[in-house]
Amino acid sequence: MEALLTSALLVAVAEIGDKTQLLSFVLAARLRRPWPIIAGILVATIANHALAGSVGAWLAHLAGPGVMLWVTGLLFIGFGLWALHPDALDGDPKIHRAGAFVTALVAFFLAEMGDKTQLATVALAARFDNLAAVVLGTTLGMMLANVPAVMIGEKLAAKLPLQTIRLFAAGLFMLTGALTLMGWPA
Repeated sequence: MEALLTSALLVAVAEIGDKTQLLSFVLAARLRRPWPIIAGILVATIANHALAGSVGAWLAHLAGPGVMLWVTGLLFIGFGLWALHPDALDGDPKIHRAGAFVTALVAFFLAEMGDKTQLATVALAARFDNLAAVVLGTTLGMMLANVPAVMIGEKLAAKLPLQTIRLFAAGLFMLTGALTLMGWPA
């Protein structure tokens, strides 16, 4: 349960103002088909985070617990510093002829490659020995942040205190890193 809740909370907070959330706003505004967009985001996130989590679990078994404690702790602190920098969307997503679902699926999967939430999923899977809970948690966190973005769109973005949320996300990542380095919970 700890792996699921930690993963969901970290990703949900970190996703506020992230480029994939910005992509959700753009897709909602351009495609105006919320349910296929949400389905595309869900499938892309499950695939992307299952891949990332598998890499994290593999690295944890490869390196051993002592090394991974330091690596994941320092990674979380790094993610905290990264969260302080506002994201921008790279270009306009191309509308795929297959429709809103395929457009959202492809755009989200590619946008998430190398993103802080994907790398956080690697670190979370390395930190917790429960791949399914981590992938479920990170996927839940992505959906908690992106479904409202698709449903409410830019009206929500204008009302959110993005700088405050970014500072909170940075602090949460750094706290997780510090607690990981201290070996808590054991």
